[in-house]
Amino acid sequence: MWTEENNKLKQTFKFKDFQEAFAFMTRVAFLAEAAQHHPNWSNVYNQVTIELTTHDKGNTVTEKDHSLAKAIDAIFK
Repeated sequence: MWTEENNKLKQTFKFKDFQEAFAFMTRVAFLAEAAQHHPNWSNVYNQVTIELTTHDKGNTVTEKDHSLAKAIDAIFK
């Protein structure tokens, strides 16, 4: 579930292991590139934390962030 705090949509995704987490990041990278909307993210072993904010709109949460979050959710399922 995405939470909104400090002008960012944020969620941490958990996986079986590092390989699954990294594969997820790769799929998200393709989505982000296609949308021209690149997340702030981090990975520690089996967890990926993603933060979305629209930099060119003053670092606020916009529909662009919500759309990418929906697309990310679709590949996580």
